[in-house]
Amino acid sequence: METKKPKNVFQEGAITSDFIGNSIYKHQTKTSIGAHNIFLGQVRADEIDGKTVSAIEYTAYEDMANQKFHDIRESAFEKFDLTCMHIYHSLGTVKAGEICLFVFVSSPRRKVVFEALEYIVEAIKADVPVFGKEIFEDHSHQWKLNT
Repeated sequence: METKKPKNVFQEGAITSDFIGNSIYKHQTKTSIGAHNIFLGQVRADEIDGKTVSAIEYTAYEDMANQKFHDIRESAFEKFDLTCMHIYHSLGTVKAGEICLFVFVSSPRRKVVFEALEYIVEAIKADVPVFGKEIFEDHSHQWKLNT
């Protein structure tokens, strides 16, 4: 069996609504698909110790992270009847209110996309070495803790 090479899921900066819309549009020709589900991770303007987050600066061990994303992808295809799946994550600075994670799954059946999407997003949060530095309005910063 041929081993697939991990894809680069990273994009510099925020993931735009045009990019997301175009990704959905491209799937209209795949008529075996009966359901799509999408997760959009958005940067929150959290208040921490009296300071408001204005952005998150994302960094990653890219080779390792792309391998982890690949492993999650392959595992999801083994567990669920998916037609296709796409994962994109931001690197660099993403402002509060902007999208930093886009996960898109498709299947012939709707129940599958709900189960698969939850599995994928939880695995990403638990296993992928992507790090976020919270940038506050006063330009101070701290490393973000995943919750």
